[in-house]
Order: sequence, then C-alpha cells, then structure tokens
Amino acid sequence: MGVLEKFGPNLGRPYVDTLYGSDFPNMKELRIQHAGDPIRAFFAFDPQRCAIVLCAGNKTGTNEKRFYKDMIRKADFEYRRHLDNLEK
Repeated sequence: MGVLEKFGPNLGRPYVDTLYGSDFPNMKELRIQHAGDPIRAFFAFDPQRCAIVLCAGNKTGTNEKRFYKDMIRKADFEYRRHLDNLEK
C-alpha cells in the first residue's frame, strides 16, 4: 500500500491494473504478493483524487473469473457508498 500512497494515480503496471467489468471506469486493482500468495486490493481514486481501498482478497485456490466477478461487485458497492457519503 505504501507504493500506492507514494505514487498515487501515476502508479501503473505491474503494481496496478485497470479492472474491466466495473460500473466505474477508474476502478483498479493493486497487485500484492504476500507469503507467495497473490493478493488483490480493489480501489479507486475518488473525485478528490484520494485512493479509496474498497476490498481485497486472496486469489489462491479460486476460480479467477468468479473471484473477479465477486470482488468487482463488492468494490462497486463500496465505492457507490463512498460517493454517496461525499455528497452528504
């Protein structure tokens, strides 16, 4: 997460990639390795350019398509809540 904080929106591959299938075009995944496991943290930069980490999960032992479908759904839900709270 420190690399995301340091480089912000300029951080790119191989650390960050854009997610396809999200309701939000700015939804991204931070690619992390922990103890040899592929961890993915889903985040977006809000209108104020703050990185909001929405959810994360370990890809090990899961169907990749199912993993991304479930995580994108969760990330979209959390990001919608965040945007709604900004408007209040």
